[in-house]
Amino acid sequence: MNVLMLLKPKETVQFIYDDNTLRQGLEKMRAHSYTAIPVISRDGRYAGTVSEGDFLYYIVDLREGEIKDQKQHHISDILRKSFNPAVTIDVTMEELLERAVNQNFIPVTDARGTFIGIVTRQDIIRHFIGE
Repeated sequence: MNVLMLLKPKETVQFIYDDNTLRQGLEKMRAHSYTAIPVISRDGRYAGTVSEGDFLYYIVDLREGEIKDQKQHHISDILRKSFNPAVTIDVTMEELLERAVNQNFIPVTDARGTFIGIVTRQDIIRHFIGE
C-alpha cells in the first residue's frame, strides 16, 4: 500500500510557519482546537511540530505571562526538531503504524524535505477496519 492513499494534502491541512510569532501559532491552534500542529518554513520544507506543551514551557521559562508580550518570539524559538519527525512517501506501512501508536498525525515530505501533507491515526485505523 502506498502512503499517498492515506495522505491529507498540504492544501487541506492547517500548519504554521516557523517565522510566525508565538501568538499567531497559539491563535491558529486554538481556532482549530489542535493540541499539536505541523510547522513549515516559508520555502515549504517541514521544520517540525509544536504542541501546546511547547508553548506553555517556553512561556513559563521566560516568565512572561502576557501573550501580547510574545510578539518578539517566534515558533522557531520553541521548535523541537526531533518531535514528530516526518516520513517520506516511500515509508512502509509497518513504520507508519509504529509512528501512529505515538502520534496523532505523521507529517509526510517528498525526497527534498518539502512538506506535502499528513497521515492521521484516524485515517490509518479507518483503512484497516475497512471504512
